[in-house]
Amino acid sequence: RRRELVKLVKKIGEESKISIRNERRGANDLVKQLEKEGEVSQDEMHRGLSKIQQMTDEAIKAVDDILSDKETEILEF
Repeated sequence: RRRELVKLVKKIGEESKISIRNERRGANDLVKQLEKEGEVSQDEMHRGLSKIQQMTDEAIKAVDDILSDKETEILEF
């Protein structure tokens, strides 16, 4: 039963990471569209894309940490 719970937690974690990546894609498209329309410079676009990637990496790391903790917690008892 615990192994099944761990599988479920991993599945939910992977869905969370997919959701985060989808949001990143949307944000990147928005920044690129703004640059295309001339509302932001290329430098600002690259800074924005870099910041979006940094935030994405932090969010995915947080999800991984939570998953690891939860997996350990489930298997401990």
